[in-house]
Amino acid sequence: MRLQAACNGARRPGAHPRLPVTPAALAADAVAVVAAGADALHVHVRGPDGTESYAPAAVAATLEAVRAVVDVPVGLSTGRWVVPDAEARHATVTAWTVLPDFASVNFHEPGAPALARLLLDRGVAVEAGCWDADSVQALVDAGLADDCVRVLLEPVDQDLLVATATLDDLLDALRDIAPGAGRLLHGYGTTAWAMLARAADLGFATRIGLEDTLVLPDGTEAPDNAALVAAALEILGRAD
Repeated sequence: MRLQAACNGARRPGAHPRLPVTPAALAADAVAVVAAGADALHVHVRGPDGTESYAPAAVAATLEAVRAVVDVPVGLSTGRWVVPDAEARHATVTAWTVLPDFASVNFHEPGAPALARLLLDRGVAVEAGCWDADSVQALVDAGLADDCVRVLLEPVDQDLLVATATLDDLLDALRDIAPGAGRLLHGYGTTAWAMLARAADLGFATRIGLEDTLVLPDGTEAPDNAALVAAALEILGRAD
């Protein structure tokens, strides 16, 4: 995998005119981003009211709609802000009847190791989300680093200098950890394009989409996710 499309994230409906929220909108968006060159999808599932949900019916509806129109791996978020209680989140994921190809698990969050083990036991690949060096240590302490399909390097700082320092800490912490697991680096907001370019330089996978930024590299509003993917591939192509 080289470029993942992060289609919607935790953004509220209306944050962007083309933010896909419903299963039908996500399916249409999936067709567009795959045609633009994305080779995997990262999706935040929404319930009927537009808010994020891990309810089995909502997960099934979204995955079935997307898989009906594209044939690329589809991953879901499992962030604790949707279901803050770790045991409740674990129970909800246990009840999923339709499973994603992969799921991201944030290792700075309580209950992350148990949730990752549950997903792995159910045949779902795990992306280990690491925001800082402490997250990497939590992953190592859990004994799960070698079982993950990817480690996500996710500096969340909006000051690029701080984000770059955080990335350097992450790279140092991961130096000898899980060499068989892929690396995916991305930024958020003001750092999205700089981190994508850094990922290209490092030879890491990356991602882009309305979850991470609403603007193109020149600062103008992105028309949609497909335009973001096309712009990202231009940057990645220059690094080849």
